This record gives sequence, structure tokens and C-alpha cells, in this order.
Amino acid sequence: MAALQLKRLNLGYDGQTVVHQVDLSLASGELGCLLGPSGCGKSTLLRSIAGFTEVLSGEIWLGDERIADAHHSVPAQDRGVGLVFQDVALFPHLSVFDNIRFGIERWSRADQRLRVDNLLALVGLSGLGARFPHELSGGQQQRVALARALAPRPRVLLLDEPFSGLDSELRARLANEVRAILKADGVTALMVTHDQKEAFDFADRVAVMRDGIIEQFDPAYRLYHEPRSEFVARFVGAGDVLPCTVINTTQVDSPLGILTSDQTLGYEPGQTMSLLFRPDDVIHDDDATLHATLVSKQFRGSHFVYRVRFENGVELGCLAPSHHDHEIGADVGVRLEVEHLVLLPK
Repeated sequence: MAALQLKRLNLGYDGQTVVHQVDLSLASGELGCLLGPSGCGKSTLLRSIAGFTEVLSGEIWLGDERIADAHHSVPAQDRGVGLVFQDVALFPHLSVFDNIRFGIERWSRADQRLRVDNLLALVGLSGLGARFPHELSGGQQQRVALARALAPRPRVLLLDEPFSGLDSELRARLANEVRAILKADGVTALMVTHDQKEAFDFADRVAVMRDGIIEQFDPAYRLYHEPRSEFVARFVGAGDVLPCTVINTTQVDSPLGILTSDQTLGYEPGQTMSLLFRPDDVIHDDDATLHATLVSKQFRGSHFVYRVRFENGVELGCLAPSHHDHEIGADVGVRLEVEHLVLLPK
């Protein structure tokens, strides 16, 4: 049985629907993420699960309990949902220990002590229970907020842009650390972010949202290599699309010639499609017979991301080893590594 299920969910404000026909399911212990640009409805969706936004139609289930539909809504405080926000909102006058035990004050003293001590160890803050929030770093405060949300053993944990107020290096580290913490505690969680790397670091599966709908809900690998729409393709990574025509079950005719896929394409001959190229589909190779002009480059430490222009005017991103530092305007060799063709509807 799924720990969280959203069934044909519609949400809105003032008579306007902003989330449309959403279906989403998380298994027990699974970590999901809602990824999309500002205003796409991801935070509204999260708030509906928490109990802060009314359901226009559809259903929300936690385990075998329907907690919300158009006619019934379990109060937010009775849903057993944990919340972690960008603003950690720790109580400044309470110690770390007391902040974490705030939601379990009805437990026995012994059980409170055991749970808080275990959580401090889990989030890597053992020995810091007597400190106050102002004595902690931003990353430590976020881990305290996480421990506080986990203390009552919520049925589902919701995280709304929890790392967006931190610097990029700390964000990347915390996304991985929080994932490990939640996996160790067996927690089912759903996070909202607009940051692709953060989503990929954190989640088992990512739901890419646009204009109130989920365009695709899949593991990061499939979103990147098997996007179902051009929006998903562009949102989860750099890429270019070229027009192409399907020739047969494995080949297309493109501005770069006839290309062959190692898998059946699943489209009829003659169909006009968009062909996706990632920078890692176009590799710089000094010994290649195919050449292009280098029009721009971005240094990434371990590699360059080149922008190259072919004789027919087509421009694509291209990966190059970091020691291949060619000048802008240089003629460079490239090879195409597109055995698996990704076709998208035009």
C-alpha cells in the first residue's frame, strides 16, 4: 500500500484552478520531489497534503486513510504530517534539545530523552542538545528543524524549499545528508524545489511540474535520458532540439545526417519530430572526421561545455576534457554519441 496517494487532484483559489488532475503515489520509505519553476503549483500541492489548502476535487490518501476530498478534510494537526520549511522557525529561547522535543511533550520523559538523543545522533549533532539556535550554523539549524519534524514519527514528511536560504555548496551537501538521514529512519518524504541538482541529489523519483500539471514523474536518470516532453528535457538539463523525420523503426533524417538508434523508435515513417541532443551526446575529439567551429565555452573544472557551429549553421552543446582548451573560433573535431535517439513531439 502506498504511504501517500494523490488521485485526480484539483486545487485552486478564488474560483481559479491552479493544480490540475494530479496523480502521484509514494511508497513507504520513498523520497519524492516536486520540481518546477516558480508559480507552477508545487507549493500549493504540498500545502494541500499538509492541510492548508482545500481540495476542489480528487482525493488525498495517507496509507489506507482518505484525509481530504471536496467534502471532507482531516484537520492539519491531526494528519500526522511533518513539515520543514525554508525558514527553520526554531524557537530562539529554547535549547536544541527542547526544540526537538516540542512535538512530543506528551510522551514520557524517558521516551522523550531517548527519541531526542537518537535524533541528535541521526542528524550528526550529538552533544549539542544544550546549545541555542543562535549558537549554530545555518546547516546545523536546518538539521535541528529536520529532527524536530521527525520527532513525532510523522506518516509523511513534507519539505518546502528547505535549503534555498543556504549557500550553494552547503545546499548540495545538505540535500545528500538529509536523504541519508531520512533513508536511515525509513521516512516517506516529499520535497519542493526549483533546483534540478537538489532534486536529483535528494529524491528517488522527481515530478516535473508546469502550469499546475505533472509532466513526468520518474527517477532522475529517466527524466534526463528519456524525457516525455521538450519542457522536461530543457528543465532538467542543458540540451538542444533539432527537427527530424522518421525514416523507419530505428533511423531518422536530421540536419546532421541519418542517425540510427539502438532501440526501436516507436513512431511511423514520415513523422516529423524533435530530436534531443545533450552536450554529452556531442564529444570533442581532435581525431574526429566531423568538424565544427567553437563559438563559446564554459569551464567546469573537470571539463568544458563548448558551443559548436556546424557548416550548415546548426549549433549544439559539446563536452570537452578540461585540458582541451581551444580558442573561440577554432576548428575542432567532434563525434556524435547518440546511439539512443530521444524523440519528442513537435
